[in-house]
Amino acid sequence: MDFDLQKWIDLAMLYAPKVLIAFIAWFIGSWIIGRILKIADKVMTSRNLDDSLRPFLLSIAGILMKILLVITIAGILGIDTTAFAAVIAAMGLAIGMALQGSLGNFAGGVLILLFKPFKVGDLISALGFTGVVEEIQAFSTKLTTPDNKTIILPNGPLSSAPIENISTKGEIRVDMTFGIGYQDDIDKAKLTIKEVFDTCPYLLKDRAHDIFVSELGDNSVNFAVRPWAKSENYWDVYFYMHENLKKAFDKADIGIPYPTMDINLVKSN
Repeated sequence: MDFDLQKWIDLAMLYAPKVLIAFIAWFIGSWIIGRILKIADKVMTSRNLDDSLRPFLLSIAGILMKILLVITIAGILGIDTTAFAAVIAAMGLAIGMALQGSLGNFAGGVLILLFKPFKVGDLISALGFTGVVEEIQAFSTKLTTPDNKTIILPNGPLSSAPIENISTKGEIRVDMTFGIGYQDDIDKAKLTIKEVFDTCPYLLKDRAHDIFVSELGDNSVNFAVRPWAKSENYWDVYFYMHENLKKAFDKADIGIPYPTMDINLVKSN
């Protein structure tokens, strides 16, 4: 086969500019991608995005932008990009279907970290569970319940479910109900409850704590007892009041009634 120098010169003249432009586009595109990722990293850092989530988001963004850059350079070189686009679309569809649940949880985690309906350390109630938020991960949120159990909630359902953030305001009212017997003195019972308030170290001193007769029940006169405390002291107040109010009622000779039943025996002949 004869070596056709002119043919090779013509090919070089035809493709050399395209190759040169492709190299320039690659370097400029890579530099632009790097700048975009640095700016995105600064924005996410300023918004206190989770440290474990930020690198993951940046890596995904970097991969997507580089894929677009490669397709652009292929177009500059005159390569048909239709096949590239079809293959990438098919791969994206397959991966999306395989990871549908995981991607939903990941998207939920991003929404939680962006809009911050709660943060680490908050006491929340969601999806039927109540606990302190220990960790917000990319796909799940970890709670610790009052009885020291670990609950892991998927971020997808959590991001769209009603969430009761007990810690949002920093202060919380601890609602409790206590009953006394109908024969007991209401004023004496209220004074006894107030004395227990005064001894509780977890209550806020600058808030008014409510004591009301809320119900005349079947077996008891019920008091709505509503002291205020810091959100993190909710359970301390709850348990303190139940234990110490029982002791105070016993000391003041105030009964805590319980359901009773009278049984009459009839002797038949």
